[in-house]
Amino acid sequence: MTELFVKQALLPDGWKKNVTLVIGPDGTFSSVKADTKPSVQAEQLEVALPPQISLHSHAFQRGMAGLAERRQTPSDTFWTWRTLMYKLASNISPEQMEVIAAYLYMEMLCAGYTQVAEFHYLHRDKTGALYNNPAEMALRVASGAQTVGLGITVLPTLYMYSGFNACPLLDEQKRFASTPDLIMHMCQAVNQRGKTSNLVNVGVGLHSLRAADMASIRALVEGKIGAVPIHIHISEQTGEVEQCVLATGSRPVEYLFENLLVDARWCLVHATHLSGIEVEKIAKSKAVAGLCPITEANLGDGFFPFVDYVSLNGRFGIGSDSNVLISPGEELRTLEYGMRLSAQSRCVALPRGMMGSTGEWLYRQAIAGGAQACGFGKWGLIEGARADVCTLDINRLILPNLEEDVILDAALFSLPALPVEHVMCAGVWQVRDGRHSLQDKLTSQFRDVMGKIFSES
Repeated sequence: MTELFVKQALLPDGWKKNVTLVIGPDGTFSSVKADTKPSVQAEQLEVALPPQISLHSHAFQRGMAGLAERRQTPSDTFWTWRTLMYKLASNISPEQMEVIAAYLYMEMLCAGYTQVAEFHYLHRDKTGALYNNPAEMALRVASGAQTVGLGITVLPTLYMYSGFNACPLLDEQKRFASTPDLIMHMCQAVNQRGKTSNLVNVGVGLHSLRAADMASIRALVEGKIGAVPIHIHISEQTGEVEQCVLATGSRPVEYLFENLLVDARWCLVHATHLSGIEVEKIAKSKAVAGLCPITEANLGDGFFPFVDYVSLNGRFGIGSDSNVLISPGEELRTLEYGMRLSAQSRCVALPRGMMGSTGEWLYRQAIAGGAQACGFGKWGLIEGARADVCTLDINRLILPNLEEDVILDAALFSLPALPVEHVMCAGVWQVRDGRHSLQDKLTSQFRDVMGKIFSES
């Protein structure tokens, strides 16, 4: 048994003082009580939060962070960025994938994440052939997470075509090729890994409506996958919306809802370009909107209709996506500041008519949406939930003696990143004083791997 005593902790029903957290041998909270006194064996901490969740990640793309900031055409867009991404994807071996994933996931822990949903579509070898174990690459990202002690929801992702109307895959997409049966096989392999680890669970990814036909999507999500999370890229780019209308007669979200039962299992990633009807459909379905503010800003995607969506009680979470910058605080700040610039107003994220803390509301809502998108019924500092804790170093806050909501407002809006001190995942301290025990080793391995990849490309 591990016991923690926290002077201020953010519990599901709000901030509480003098909280004792007891962690059982199974890595879950066996007791969470406020207004207590510290026992002799308890470790004493100042501020504790439930850690954040990245509900959308492409781990391999951490290997191109900062390399796509040169203008390549007079009109540089997502589609030109994608060229460099394909070049990187074509050169990664399974061993290198595991090193990249472990390094990224170590960074995530240090930043205050303890769970990631890995939207995984790098399935085949460099020639486009299946590995002897078709789930090789999916299991490599799971192993990377296990190495550093981060929770992972692996989402083997269906990717069949290069565009609407069943356009054949491009040569640079040959590593992504998959079928519903192949994805099912990968899910089963990851599920087996999850039976021996409290850090691994599984869901299903659908790359996009342009990359898979509706019959194949239906065969997968209405098959034997069970009640697992289902994630899909949708309506990220205006070009995608236009292509969908030409191919189907409907906008992407409309087309999805016309053909499938979209419910709380679903995470609609990006969903940037929506009609008013589509906003309403997502909110009413209880699906999660997977927002990736840093990546969406980096790629110039546009603004998600956040104010209208949350006014309908729409659920959302945050994802690190391209992993160009690993910072849950920056994700939330970019989301809020983008809305402020667009609306020429302040504290925009709060639902219409609500007063109070912008930072606390954003942080709490993002956690709820992220947990749902990763398939967790319980998340946070609550009995029965996985024992994940993020503590903050109050000495790094600009002002002294801050309490409750003001702590999160100050951490999100007055510092470059969350002042993470310690991070626990499944009852084990993985980050102490801002550092992971494998940080130096993984950094060295990552740099060696990236040097080899670039020299061969």
